[in-house]
Amino acid sequence: MTKNIKKLTLKDVAERLKVSTATISNAFNRPDQLSANLRENILSECEKMGYFGPNAAARSLRTGRTGIVGIVLSDDLSYSLTDPVANQFLKGMAEVFEANEYNMLLLSSDHVEQDAQSRMQSSMVDGFIVYGHKPQQCINAPWLMPNKNIITVDSFIPGTTSVNIENHSGAYRIACHALQHKPEAVAILGLSLLDTDRVCRIREDELFDRAASISIQRLYGYFEALEEHQLSVASEHIWNIPENNHKLAYQAAREALTMANRPQLLLCMSDCIAIAAVQAALHMGLRVPEDVQVVGFDGIAESANIHPSITTIHQHTVEKGRVAAEVFLGLREAKDVVLETELVIRESCPSLADSAVS
Repeated sequence: MTKNIKKLTLKDVAERLKVSTATISNAFNRPDQLSANLRENILSECEKMGYFGPNAAARSLRTGRTGIVGIVLSDDLSYSLTDPVANQFLKGMAEVFEANEYNMLLLSSDHVEQDAQSRMQSSMVDGFIVYGHKPQQCINAPWLMPNKNIITVDSFIPGTTSVNIENHSGAYRIACHALQHKPEAVAILGLSLLDTDRVCRIREDELFDRAASISIQRLYGYFEALEEHQLSVASEHIWNIPENNHKLAYQAAREALTMANRPQLLLCMSDCIAIAAVQAALHMGLRVPEDVQVVGFDGIAESANIHPSITTIHQHTVEKGRVAAEVFLGLREAKDVVLETELVIRESCPSLADSAVS
């Protein structure tokens, strides 16, 4: 009678040897990354266990899968690797894919067309996770092929499973908090609301489709809160910032704060924008929060470490990456996921009780 022996996975071996999966993989595939002694010890222990290394070619022939997932980023790669939100999202995905012996191929959706290179990239992967897809990008892109596993994150593409956060309700919640201070004038510093690379005011007929853009969802969350507080914001008080970029956000904040009817509240669609807005206000001799309150969105680490610290909506970005990877791998049910967010009240827009005490 033949005894059934469970095939060891890379994760199993890493746990037994108390090292990372990357260390095991490097011992077989990238010996230059390890000392000779460490590599020899790992290979010796693996041989005793009957584990002979991650063999991508053999796995591909056996399963019809490449073991590679294409990560399509809406912005260029250099930006995505340094942006604190995108960086943490990639970290969460990497944790899951590494544990399941999958590799990530990072792709930028900027200027990608359905050419030979794109078709080649599509054939190399088992599917795509499309992060931050913008409605104007690549309507006929190779990652929308019907025979590929597609997960969209921070975006909505018909026919795909999506992973998102509470964009509308998060924006509504933080705006309601800020509006308790009863500002006479409000400005919104929006992110990628229009198909343009300029910092500019918006025209409502130019806005992206609400169903496809998380920024538009945040904008309508602000609108709902403003309406409940019997306030409105004219389009000339809403800025489009094309990238989550300190320089561009600083420009927009200065323009808003030099208006004749200077706003006492800036609703910012990211923490990076909020940090730039606080710095612009302070450089102009304004006090935060006494003269102008500022709120952000995302909950990046820097928002807690500057002074005044940023009141924000915190999203669990690493967890969002993990969930997207788990859905892709079939470790979770393939249905749309919306992750909860949290209101974090800090110095840039304190609670009314804290304001009264100060």
